[in-house]
Amino acid sequence: MLPGFSPAAAFRMWRLGAETGALVFEAQSVVAMRMLGLAGLWRMHPSEPMRMVAEKPAAFLSSAGAVANATLAGKAPEQVAAAALKPYRRKTRSNSRRLARR
Repeated sequence: MLPGFSPAAAFRMWRLGAETGALVFEAQSVVAMRMLGLAGLWRMHPSEPMRMVAEKPAAFLSSAGAVANATLAGKAPEQVAAAALKPYRRKTRSNSRRLARR
């Protein structure tokens, strides 16, 4: 085994990859549903175009804050990356569920 690389770290790396994959899948489904909605082929709330623009800065600031906190706490690199991903993942998950309800 590599020095400083434990099975727990390997699991955290695997989980980070799985979470990233889920984020990519959900983000793509959100983009598809919103584009269909803008074309009139998918039912969505009239405020959705404004919402999709307004949510980006808030998600970025939340992610940046999580990264700063994790870094200052001395977390491992994969834990810092997971902290960065968490706010985006939360937002894409909620958007995907909300838009899928139609």
